[in-house]
Amino acid sequence: MEKVLVLAIVFGGIVLVLSVIGGTILMGIRIIKGGISRKGPGREAEEVRLLQDLYQGLLKMEKRVEALETILLDQERKDRPS
Repeated sequence: MEKVLVLAIVFGGIVLVLSVIGGTILMGIRIIKGGISRKGPGREAEEVRLLQDLYQGLLKMEKRVEALETILLDQERKDRPS
């Protein structure tokens, strides 16, 4: 039983090492042949623009939330008896 376990561990290790090496080689070939992304430069530019728009929108939303927090805190201070 112990020999079978050792054999399974060794075989599993060999399979794991071969798959990592194969994956690394495939990724290298893919990067060399044209990058990781299958999208054209036009689509990448559009995605960058969309991400920038999303970022700007989130900044505006953050400012609005801060303003609402300020309003709520001011109302809470007025409502609290001194």
